[in-house]
Amino acid sequence: MEVLVASAIGVLTAAGIYLVLRLRTFPVILGMSLLTYAVNVFLFASGRLTIGAPPILRDGVTTYTDPLPQALVLTAIVISFGMTAVVVMIGLGAFLGSDDDHVDDQPQGADAEQQS
Repeated sequence: MEVLVASAIGVLTAAGIYLVLRLRTFPVILGMSLLTYAVNVFLFASGRLTIGAPPILRDGVTTYTDPLPQALVLTAIVISFGMTAVVVMIGLGAFLGSDDDHVDDQPQGADAEQQS
């Protein structure tokens, strides 16, 4: 099970970095979301991957799940939701202001030839 979760974290991270390096706004936003999902899964997996174990110690319990990573993931989900909303609004404002969703400010194609 650890290999499957580690592979999922790797795939999410690779796809997120690939999308962040694109030149359009929407793939960058998706890439940031995938990176936050990868970090959330990593934080969750850091608290031991056990099934059906209680998060607190009681009498007669030998294994338990660490509740701290679960609390960190819940906090990270709220923060990533707020961050995604802000980035979407910034990207939408940039698109509506320039009628283009390129991340860089370099002129592209025929526009570059006309401006020089």
